[in-house]
Amino acid sequence: MLFETICIQNGSIQHLSYHQSRFDASRAALFGSDLKRLDLGTLIKPPAGSGTLKCRIVYDRQIKEISYTPYTPRRIRSVKLVDSAIDYDHKFSDREAIEELLGMRGSADEILIVRDGLVTDTSIANIAFYNGRSWVTPKSPLLRGTTRERLIRSGFLVPRDIRVDEIRRFERFALMNAMIGFEPIENGIIVE
Repeated sequence: MLFETICIQNGSIQHLSYHQSRFDASRAALFGSDLKRLDLGTLIKPPAGSGTLKCRIVYDRQIKEISYTPYTPRRIRSVKLVDSAIDYDHKFSDREAIEELLGMRGSADEILIVRDGLVTDTSIANIAFYNGRSWVTPKSPLLRGTTRERLIRSGFLVPRDIRVDEIRRFERFALMNAMIGFEPIENGIIVE
């Protein structure tokens, strides 16, 4: 099973085309390209009201469940570097391996997964670093997030390999996902 998380703001579905693209690509890669296309825009029926909702779509060949829950962001200020050879190129519902890594965070709020000496992602978000001129993001993330993709296409983010030994040179970092958008972390701490 896979899932897609989509932000709904005051009844409006955010950045649907990016979610539709990833949904279509994952279904084609894992179940074959001959599947009937499912239009998320016609299937998502946000409840009336204001505020921020998290729409979660669970699927494989077909959609199994669509749910809506109020969203409260987690406060993240510190991340701990964790080495792993984990592979998570599709947004799988089974996140046991990621949860095991998250259990290694100690007193940090979150983890930053390092694979082959290169920075990838946190357990819940892509990451970017500010070098004083531009924001750079790992060229090879664990998961190609929809917000990351949108910001790369706009020219705001520059993808490149980021080695662990260079992260101390950056001025700050930001986390990004469909629910939080792009969030610079002021006075963020990276724990080795």
